[in-house]
Amino acid sequence: MTKPAITQAMIDAYDEYTHLTLDRRSFMEKLTKLAGSGAAAAAIAPMLAANSAQAAVIPENDERLKAEDITYPGSKGDMRGYLVRPAAQSGKLGTVIVIHENRGLNAHIQDVARRVALEGFVALAPDFLSLLGGTPADEEKAREMFGQLSPEQTISDGVATVAFLKKHEESNGKTGAVGFCWGGGAVNDLAVNAPDLDAGVAYYGRQPKAEDVAKIKAPLLLQYAGQDERINAGIEAYEKALKADGKEYTVYVYDGVQHAFNNDTSEARYNKEAADLAWGRTIAFFKQKLS
Repeated sequence: MTKPAITQAMIDAYDEYTHLTLDRRSFMEKLTKLAGSGAAAAAIAPMLAANSAQAAVIPENDERLKAEDITYPGSKGDMRGYLVRPAAQSGKLGTVIVIHENRGLNAHIQDVARRVALEGFVALAPDFLSLLGGTPADEEKAREMFGQLSPEQTISDGVATVAFLKKHEESNGKTGAVGFCWGGGAVNDLAVNAPDLDAGVAYYGRQPKAEDVAKIKAPLLLQYAGQDERINAGIEAYEKALKADGKEYTVYVYDGVQHAFNNDTSEARYNKEAADLAWGRTIAFFKQKLS
């Protein structure tokens, strides 16, 4: 059976749905019009969405790693998280916060944390839905929960996560953060609000206000998708402010790829070439800044 064709308009509609401007019913109605039939829309929708069954690039029981679910002090209560580090580590290591997309701490983000740990870091993937009961298995419920989050609370919990990792017994005292989509915006907010952050990597993340850029201390690696008009509209102002304030930063825009190009559980949006290049740059950046 021939795979249905996926157009840019369909991907844009999914992006609207993902970022809370369309509910599920409205998204499917729009996708049906674009696809030409309900049957075609039903076939295309899973290709646009993330497939958790494809999440494990690094097995959960990989013997090279030590992984565990933990709780640690957030700003107003316990935060849940997934902590991973090399099993055969010697000495203190740099630490990396891995910040999830707007579906919460799911299997894909846990897998990304394992990938980071295999590169020689202590990796912590926090659940920023912790105070709302934690990330549910139902992604639709998780999506709705993000609308209940206070930006101030999220920032405070991110700052608390930096403080926790800085003092971790296996930490060398240096902490970076990498985030994707919603998490990319969270990395930018963390850079503004955590002066002791040592490095930040934001994948296709919402930019902070230009007037807040002066507060940034951490060097930044900013990675964007070429086909991402919504997020890319803020690049020029952000880069202008970073440059004006003499900040250390690098911007990469990967031509022709979609928002969420790094998410290998999303068939329609994942781009292996861009993802591999961006990941290599991410790890090299962390090894330089967190050693």
